Amino acid sequence: MREKVLHKTRRFDGKVVTLEHWLIEKPDGKQGVYEVLLHPGASACIPVDEEGNVYLVRQDRIAIGRDTLEIPAGKLEPGEDPLEAAKRELEEETGLSANNWKHLVSQYPAAAYDQEIVHIYLATGLHRGTAHPDEDEWVSVEVQPLEQLFRRVMNGELQDSKTVTAILMAHSLLCS
Repeated sequence: MREKVLHKTRRFDGKVVTLEHWLIEKPDGKQGVYEVLLHPGASACIPVDEEGNVYLVRQDRIAIGRDTLEIPAGKLEPGEDPLEAAKRELEEETGLSANNWKHLVSQYPAAAYDQEIVHIYLATGLHRGTAHPDEDEWVSVEVQPLEQLFRRVMNGELQDSKTVTAILMAHSLLCS
């Protein structure tokens, strides 16, 4: 039982997202309007070193009124390959590069109203370099053991969805 899109109306064009109203027909024949965010997608990675430490970024998230601890991530540029975007974001935000990359998952963080898809990778074989965040980006790098992060996820301390997913998947792969 699927809903059918009858008409789309663009309501807002932003720097990162576009908002559309979709007139839909439900399986019972009734109509409704959905607000749908269009987003170019993003890539993220969980960088884990040989000792099992994870490199994360702390940044202020004004939309939720507090700072968060997250894996390196960023939006895709037009036509950009998700793996290349993950590599770019890792270097920009942490100064790290990696020899080994494994795709973990591509997920929709808010499928009820947002088309954004986030591609998440595991990065290992890390090499240090120099971070160069975007000029409008203020982040600090923190290093924590994967085991500790796993416990923090299970205690509900970490709430960023891409970070939670990455920690759970990396823990399953590397600590089992």
